[in-house]
Amino acid sequence: MSILHGKFLHGGDYNPDQWLDRPDILEEDVRQMKRAGVNVVSLGIFAWAALEPEEGKYDFSFLEERIQTLYENGIHTILATPSGARPMWMAFRYPEVLRVRAEGQKELMGERHNHCYTSPVYREKVWEMNRRLAEKFAGHPGVIAWHISNEYGGACWCEKCQEAFRGYLKQKYGSLEELNRQWWTAFWSHRYDCWEHVQAPSPLGESDTHGLNLDWRRFCSRQTADFCAWEKKALEAGGSSLPVTTNLMGFYDGLDYADFRDILELSSWDSYPEWHSGEKSDVQTAVEIACTADYMRCIQKDRKPFLLMESTPSATNWQRFSRLKRPRMHMLSSLQAVAHGADSVQYFQWRKGRGGSEKFHGAVLDHDATDDTRVFRDVAEVGSRLQGLEKICGSLVRPRAAILLDQENRWALEDSRGPRNDGIHYLETVKAHYGALWKLGIPADVISSDCSLEEYRLVIAPMLYLLKGDIAERLKAFVDGGGTLVGTYQTGLVNENDLCFEGRVPHGLTEVFGLYREEIDALWDGQCNHMVWNDREYVLTELCERIHPSSAAVLARYQEDFYAGEPVLTVNESGRGKAYYIAAHTGMDFLYDFYLETAPAAGAVPCMKAALPEGVTVTVRTGKETDYLFVQNWNPEDVAVTVEEKLTDFESGERIGAGDSLKLPGYSVRILERPAGSGNTEHFE
Repeated sequence: MSILHGKFLHGGDYNPDQWLDRPDILEEDVRQMKRAGVNVVSLGIFAWAALEPEEGKYDFSFLEERIQTLYENGIHTILATPSGARPMWMAFRYPEVLRVRAEGQKELMGERHNHCYTSPVYREKVWEMNRRLAEKFAGHPGVIAWHISNEYGGACWCEKCQEAFRGYLKQKYGSLEELNRQWWTAFWSHRYDCWEHVQAPSPLGESDTHGLNLDWRRFCSRQTADFCAWEKKALEAGGSSLPVTTNLMGFYDGLDYADFRDILELSSWDSYPEWHSGEKSDVQTAVEIACTADYMRCIQKDRKPFLLMESTPSATNWQRFSRLKRPRMHMLSSLQAVAHGADSVQYFQWRKGRGGSEKFHGAVLDHDATDDTRVFRDVAEVGSRLQGLEKICGSLVRPRAAILLDQENRWALEDSRGPRNDGIHYLETVKAHYGALWKLGIPADVISSDCSLEEYRLVIAPMLYLLKGDIAERLKAFVDGGGTLVGTYQTGLVNENDLCFEGRVPHGLTEVFGLYREEIDALWDGQCNHMVWNDREYVLTELCERIHPSSAAVLARYQEDFYAGEPVLTVNESGRGKAYYIAAHTGMDFLYDFYLETAPAAGAVPCMKAALPEGVTVTVRTGKETDYLFVQNWNPEDVAVTVEEKLTDFESGERIGAGDSLKLPGYSVRILERPAGSGNTEHFE
């Protein structure tokens, strides 16, 4: 069930505080929102200066009027806390709220998101604002959720943050002796002899102690999450029990979104793909956005439906090139989010502002304010179609495959200094494995390494360089219990503090994979090796690891260089399951062929029985009685798919039999249904 009584949310970021001198525009907004099928707005995100124009003088009148008027017209509000951009008076009266850069320079008032999350003054001001907002609006029937702040990010190097960082380290390590051991500070004679000497990494100071770098990133992420939790507590202190969310930013590397898992009742994110790019095809972009959406959904503990909080109805203005969406792309890209578990399609922004850095950013209404535009018609069409899909709202996405994408592993791997300092390509590798499943129409969760593995049949762990917690033990238990694990080169080299393991690696997994690693060769761009698997030759690039099987069976061997004839692809039986090891960086051609064979054998099968043309994929949401299949064509040209099972078109009622041809216009999506559990998916309550 969605937060809006079983309805998909459709709307966007609304900024009436920019138009308080134009009541005619505010009145027209409501009329046009209703025409566009808008049923929700995000309100007040950057409105602090309007809400508290002078310190201690609060004015919520415009919010009160807008929330009530919108509600009377069938439009609900996700009400924001305004902490993403504090007012001018605060920065000048309380300069401690401003961040200090890594070089030690205090920032000036300006931009947004440049406040210190540790500052007691800023926390006090945010607490008071949030508490008052909750007291005023938490009980209003038009307010359905809280949008906390906006796109959290960034770090502060002020002395208060340095003190808090040292406190974090004291709690984690307990003693300087243990910190020095885990950070290996004997190197370059960097041993710490008192806590006060520990400073955050800086280009003017220490930046090559990898344990320090990793712990600083962890601290910054957790301090940000703590600030988010502080905001939530302030809302609760004002009497609110409404669900809270904050808009995340996909694969943004500044935060570990797993730190927010116990804070947010709803995950939401801002999606801004570069469609029709000159560098990537729309199919490649669709794979990346699908992977991101699944990652965002899995931030939630229960992996229930999430929110698409922001997207553009036309073009952005801050990307390198602001390309317009081609006809039908807005519908397809909006329903892509729904297909991956979103219960909303929302936009930035409802109406273009007349000034500022986003005055030319796409919006439902342009500066001429007319609704007689292609963009407005596209938005209204999405709103209308979502109304017809309400039966799907609240249904779940429950794949049998999972890919590990761990942010701490990413930080450590990209800071590891070798074997490729010109691009280790961790995130790209994760996306490549995901993309192979996408092409096959096999859904996958994208999870961090601390998530449960119990529901999955296939777990893919690319480049799991850093082993934190009990992940090695849990992967072994997963395989021994009958699961299929796929690992790769650069696995199990360091502990959670980026300290190299002694002994053979992959640490804790040598028995699972039935092998150990000796060394790894980094290839220059343009260099390659080859392997032959199932009578087909594949190119190997970037990284080639030399491994020694013990119990693993060799499936393919290197073809060139001094390690020609040595294993590159292996499989090992452990308990009731299997563990594959891919010792070199491969292309998508191999990954597609590999998962075509191994994924279904593991129990991770395609959503729909059909041979999918290039650029076509299928995802599925499952209700209590029905599977809802989203068949998406990311090609500009029309395609046809031969279906090999009985299905029904959800919207038209058309019956589709085994052997029938399913026609898909360019940039389009068709939604099919079947009884839950009758196809290639399992039924989940």
